[in-house]
Amino acid sequence: GLADFPILLGIKIKLLFDIAVLYGFDINDYKERVYLLHIFELAFSSHEHRRNIFIKMTDWENKRKNLPQDIHQFDWRNFQQEYRDYLDLAKMAQLVPVIGAPVGIIVNNRLIKKLGLTAMNAYRMRIL
Repeated sequence: GLADFPILLGIKIKLLFDIAVLYGFDINDYKERVYLLHIFELAFSSHEHRRNIFIKMTDWENKRKNLPQDIHQFDWRNFQQEYRDYLDLAKMAQLVPVIGAPVGIIVNNRLIKKLGLTAMNAYRMRIL
């Protein structure tokens, strides 16, 4: 259970980077990485927060011009809390002996699929 969380997080970030590159975006640009974080938030947040993030993501090419030059001004606390709250129940079930491993396989698979689908649709929306 303890190793699962950071490994899964690394897989999710790698997935986002790979999808961004496949759609032709430069992941070395800090503003593109902010877009990746918005995709992450869109996939793993409460319904109300997702609506706010979706609004931020629409017309990204114009909105990215207004981003600060420093990535450290990103709202990391809110990002972390939304993600943690979204995953609490699913990840807690993985710690239960006997059922934890099967639950983990199902939950992790669904989380990766959801993130991949969200990322592909976010880049399709941006290209169109």
